[in-house]
Amino acid sequence: MQPDPTASAQETPALPAGRPAAEILTELKALRTADAPTRGGRTFAYVYDAGREGLDELAAEAYAAYATVNGLDPTVFPSVARLENDLVGAAAALLGAPPGVQGTFTSGGTESILLAVKAARDHARSTRGVTDPQLVLPSTAHAAFHKAAAYLGLEPVVVPVDPVTYKANPTAMAAAITPRTALVVASAPSYAHGVIDPVARIAEAAAEHEVLCHVDACIGGWLLPYLRRAGRTVEPFDFSLPGVTSVSVDLHKYGYADKGASVVLHRNAELRRHQYFAHAGWPGYPVVNPTVQGTKSAGLLAQAWAVLQHIGEDGYTSLAARVAEASDHLIEGLRTTPDLHILGEPEAGLVAFTVLTPATPDGTTGTPDLSLLLHLADEMRVRGWYLQPQLSFDGLPPNLHLTLTPATVDRVDALLTDLPEALTEARTLPPITTDPALTDLAATLDPDTLTPEDVAGILAFAGLGESADGPARLPDRMAPVLYLLDTLPGRLKERLLTEFVGSVFRLR
Repeated sequence: MQPDPTASAQETPALPAGRPAAEILTELKALRTADAPTRGGRTFAYVYDAGREGLDELAAEAYAAYATVNGLDPTVFPSVARLENDLVGAAAALLGAPPGVQGTFTSGGTESILLAVKAARDHARSTRGVTDPQLVLPSTAHAAFHKAAAYLGLEPVVVPVDPVTYKANPTAMAAAITPRTALVVASAPSYAHGVIDPVARIAEAAAEHEVLCHVDACIGGWLLPYLRRAGRTVEPFDFSLPGVTSVSVDLHKYGYADKGASVVLHRNAELRRHQYFAHAGWPGYPVVNPTVQGTKSAGLLAQAWAVLQHIGEDGYTSLAARVAEASDHLIEGLRTTPDLHILGEPEAGLVAFTVLTPATPDGTTGTPDLSLLLHLADEMRVRGWYLQPQLSFDGLPPNLHLTLTPATVDRVDALLTDLPEALTEARTLPPITTDPALTDLAATLDPDTLTPEDVAGILAFAGLGESADGPARLPDRMAPVLYLLDTLPGRLKERLLTEFVGSVFRLR
């Protein structure tokens, strides 16, 4: 009798025999202690905290009520259609949608953008016969557009932004449109600097060329209209502009729903149809998917619906006013702190600033100091703050990014107190340098031909190597790692980061 080659695998248990619920929950809570806090207003990226008591509990209960409901088929679970129509209708009303606008609830901004790009690609193919489509976007457009282009076979045409305002250049954007253009993109605001592109002029240029125009309002879509209602001046950016054909807006940002909640809107049902996937060429049930996902829990839909219903119009207006208050106070404090320089004119809850070398005796403004900037980020993290480092790109300076939320209003003074102290401490640290020989070598490397051993060696040099007993661990201070990454060519940087993330998600 031949031995069964699968026997050893079958004999090795994949899971424990079973553990008590209390023990499991205790371990989960212990694991969370190593994470950045998601509440309390000290993490200035990735989280959006309304600072409202009871909101998390409401979202959790609403999710639990719908966790087992499958959002795949609204004919079996009709409440899914009711909740989604309510959410999409609210987003459409908020974003100046005329009659006929249609939309879809998605898992986040990336999925909303993927679907908008797919709809534009298929629309260009069916109406204009475009088989080699292009995507025209400013250099500050979110990376999700490049991801969509890579997934869906479009060529990104990247247009540099104004180096002073950091906004898209509408004249250059218009000049980049060709018969191959499927979609033109504008941001409201851009993530990196928190400035709003001149959407009206970009959308007008797209319309003149009979090309679709998408506004990435994932961040601002649920904030800007309420800032306007709170008395702030907000230029039109939505469906009130005739040339805008689709908009994405995240509810898990300034809508304060839990992660996994976004909406993509199209000017009409015919455009939205190109977003859908349908297939009847198999022996199973006929498939129609409005989103990338098929089967999906309706829990995220339900919690987003509950949060929006609970906060309501007056609540969102009040929360937007608090975001504006926090932003005003922070910007004023940053502008009065020596050697800090705000990039552009932030308009929508996001602020980016860089650190300059001291001005010269003749009054010449200093230049961005990457080493000091990264040391400052580390020093602020020691003090319990997370400010997101952003590296230099295409002539745009490195900076620290901050996302303001209602919960940060009461934290700005403490932040502004710690910032000069951290900057003073950062100045005492040795400037970071990179071996010129390594920089020269990096310029000659082909990311596509590097061996795993080559990559492992570079990661180890950068302080990102795998540990002996499992996944890679980040060093305590990220400044030297980020400084090295800033000096590397873009494609090599992408390859190393890909390998690093792969080493984090590695089995022991």
